[in-house]
Amino acid sequence: MGKYAIGIDFGTESARAVLVDVSDGSELSSAVYEYSDGVIDERLPGTDIRLEPDWALQNPMDYVRAVQDTVPRALREAGVPAEDVIGLGIDFTACTMLPTRADGTPLCALDAYRNNPHAWVKLWKHHAAQPEADQVNETARQRGETWLQRYGGKISSEWFIPKALQILHEAPEIYEAADRMIEAADWIVWQLTGVETRNSCTAGYKAIWSKREGYPSPDFFAALHPRMRDIVDEKMSRDILPLGARAGGLTAEMARATGLPEGTAVAVANVDAHVTVPAARVVETGTMVMIMGTSTCHMVLGDEERIVPGMCGVVEDGILPGLHGYEAGQSCVGDHFAWFVERCVPAEYQAEAERRGIGIHALLEEQAAALKPGESGLVALDWWNGNRSVLVDVDLTGLLIGATLATRPEEIYRALIEATAYGTRVIIEAFEEHGVAVQDIVAAGGLPERNRLLMQIYADVMGREFKVIGTQQGGALGSAMHGAVAAGAAAGGYDDIVQAAERMGKLKDEVYRPIAEHTAVYDRLYAEYRTLHDYFGRGENDVMKRLKAIRAESRAG
Repeated sequence: MGKYAIGIDFGTESARAVLVDVSDGSELSSAVYEYSDGVIDERLPGTDIRLEPDWALQNPMDYVRAVQDTVPRALREAGVPAEDVIGLGIDFTACTMLPTRADGTPLCALDAYRNNPHAWVKLWKHHAAQPEADQVNETARQRGETWLQRYGGKISSEWFIPKALQILHEAPEIYEAADRMIEAADWIVWQLTGVETRNSCTAGYKAIWSKREGYPSPDFFAALHPRMRDIVDEKMSRDILPLGARAGGLTAEMARATGLPEGTAVAVANVDAHVTVPAARVVETGTMVMIMGTSTCHMVLGDEERIVPGMCGVVEDGILPGLHGYEAGQSCVGDHFAWFVERCVPAEYQAEAERRGIGIHALLEEQAAALKPGESGLVALDWWNGNRSVLVDVDLTGLLIGATLATRPEEIYRALIEATAYGTRVIIEAFEEHGVAVQDIVAAGGLPERNRLLMQIYADVMGREFKVIGTQQGGALGSAMHGAVAAGAAAGGYDDIVQAAERMGKLKDEVYRPIAEHTAVYDRLYAEYRTLHDYFGRGENDVMKRLKAIRAESRAG
């Protein structure tokens, strides 16, 4: 009798459950749930309360509905006995956090608080806590906090502590009412098991925790705000569980809702990018896994801790046990292309795509592929949603240079793809310059499956081969693998994630190889990108920030 595991990948717009055969990683079925409230970035649901720029919220009940909807559908489609499902794992975008009561009730679910935006989930791309991130960074520098270097010298506005501090600054009543502040990843595991747990991945990469030192001292938090001195003990937890651990068993209520047996093993939560690494069969140092979607996360393993300016973080055991996991990222990749298609493509292009029965992205890819590197005369900066690495500056914005009255949409589309490739090259070079080897690259996520031109451009810009993960659901597969580890070998699973990766992980046979003459041109274009990158990104010309300030003043007036 076969044994199975379910992985649920909670993304930015939807959640996907995948049912997997534990013996070989075969994906037998999947089901997707589109969040009913989606990304809340204009007004609170059911109200006229408008949100300020750079806000991005979600409704946590969408996550519960996603579990209750997708798991039964995946079971029905696969036709496997529910009692043969031995484990369940989840992964989440991060940092995505929320305030709750002691029993896990989200404050936004309570009438007293639902009209306060700070009572809702702050999604990973909520960037309105930039002043708080600036305060965290400056306070850490003034105090000589050594942990800051583990995060590239700068904490992002996307992370847990800046978001918590924003709540305290702007809605102290919400901060006081919150018995717990918790990652959405850990919160949904709490709903599944009835047990509050905290995972080492989000704690390490997003909440300034380390295996050896724990959290920063209460004195540091008090320096941010006196009321924050005891945030860890009052509203978080010092009990951090390793990846692959069993968080608990499925509650009777969730068993009824999903159709799974009560007590089914549920793994400690994980992050969507990090959990994809073993799904790509990467369990050794020197191989970078790039999870490419709306944004891109760059993950690489090392034997020791190195300090890399501008990285998102290095966490011992943060991706796989026994190794240091490094993370960097780009805030705007798929979102970059989507913005262009939605806002800038002429009607005749849309009409041609409809006439030919293809998507507009496919049409632009086809036309852009007919161009030679450098033919458009364009270079872009990929900062439409700020810069996550290596500049770590959310106030940077996009730039396109070289346009003329003859510039065509496909030329801009290609330039935007090239810009994201240049941004990745900056990240790889930063790792290598500071002693973190990047010998091989594996691409994962939705973009490698949908855009062959993008993958070839990346290979050409980097001058490196790109392998591709053998699944479109790297996060869900990796989560299912951790579910199998949480169940353990005695139940038909695995005793560790390395064993699971060897049996369940997947790579395609296809490899994208650089074209030498293309790489030669891209080396010249990349030099121009680096000039623009440093000129606008390192303080020589802060025009992007001045323009944002003028915009804010105009809107406020």
